[in-house]
Amino acid sequence: MSEDFSDADDPGVSARTGLEAPCPGDDDGPGEHPGPGGDDGPGEHPRPQGHTGHTRRSGHGGHFGFTGWREATEHALYGPDGFFMREAPGAHFRTSVHASAQYAEAVAELLCRVDAALGCPKPLALVDVGAGRGELLAGVLAALPGSVARRLRPVAVERAARPGGLDPRVTWQAEPPQGVRGLLFANEWLDNVPCDVAESDADGRWHRVLVRADGTERLGPPVDGADAAWLARWWPPAVREPGLRAEIGAPRDTAWRAAVGTLDAGLAVAADYAHTARDRPLFGTLTGYRDGRAVPPVPDGSCDITAHVALDACAGPRALLLPQRAALTRLGVAGTRPPLDLARTDPAAYLRALSAAGDAAELLAPGGLGGHVWLTEPVTIANPLG
Repeated sequence: MSEDFSDADDPGVSARTGLEAPCPGDDDGPGEHPGPGGDDGPGEHPRPQGHTGHTRRSGHGGHFGFTGWREATEHALYGPDGFFMREAPGAHFRTSVHASAQYAEAVAELLCRVDAALGCPKPLALVDVGAGRGELLAGVLAALPGSVARRLRPVAVERAARPGGLDPRVTWQAEPPQGVRGLLFANEWLDNVPCDVAESDADGRWHRVLVRADGTERLGPPVDGADAAWLARWWPPAVREPGLRAEIGAPRDTAWRAAVGTLDAGLAVAADYAHTARDRPLFGTLTGYRDGRAVPPVPDGSCDITAHVALDACAGPRALLLPQRAALTRLGVAGTRPPLDLARTDPAAYLRALSAAGDAAELLAPGGLGGHVWLTEPVTIANPLG
């Protein structure tokens, strides 16, 4: 794996904007602690970095015993009445896909580069993992040249039911297709792959955090086995003190390796808010989100539950990590303001160009969407972004 942050304004890769709030465990010892929390975020913006705390509450969930966060999140998000099984993600948070059509246009450009590297196969696959309601695929289909679109096999991978009105060319399925040639793209998917949470004791040992559906937590037994090995390799405690937290990313690693493994040839990309070994957060990043606002991550089915991704742990040996700002710039996205002379000669064109520049600037902003990280992993081809 290699990293290229040479043209990033900020070397950090954990770049969500929004609210931050105290974490359970900062002041509480072992035992149950509902902790602080709130529903005081601003309106629509990217899901924020940081933990919003826990509160005792009841809700949609019927899963009331103490269990690990991975099991609780799986039930809350993807159970029979899970949050993502009944809610459109775009109604609750805004990703790059929703911010500007230029994002889909950049993915279309990347797809064309992959197509050329593969020798223009028929069919050419575009697999959107964590497709939401198919917005990215719709945007890419609209942006592709006809010669590529006619050969395209667009596949949406999503556990929720197919939405009405989706382009009939799009295949909708719960798992990625096997043995395809093309581009696999996962925009803000891995952050919603459930994982367990660990918290350190006074000796620096990680304990599994247990949680109820109402958000009440308690410390469980020490983390052992493969999860302990993952923490030792990828998230060792920065200091020996109680209350540090970490998300155990092994399920994300496994999910990503399986996704990459579906490609016979092409490129796999995971775009997400992330951290690497050089900047792991001390208190984890587990966060809830609902109606455009940061909320406590309560696993009762009432909200999104998300955590930043240790993308360096997911990456294979040929992978390249890039800030989204760098990746999109290489694909032709630019936030340059149009010249003022255009306002005098063609005012309508100037306004269109100014609006496009504003959209691009949001996608490229180092402290916002531009600070997301792209994990790019080629299979049998050279990396088109390398």
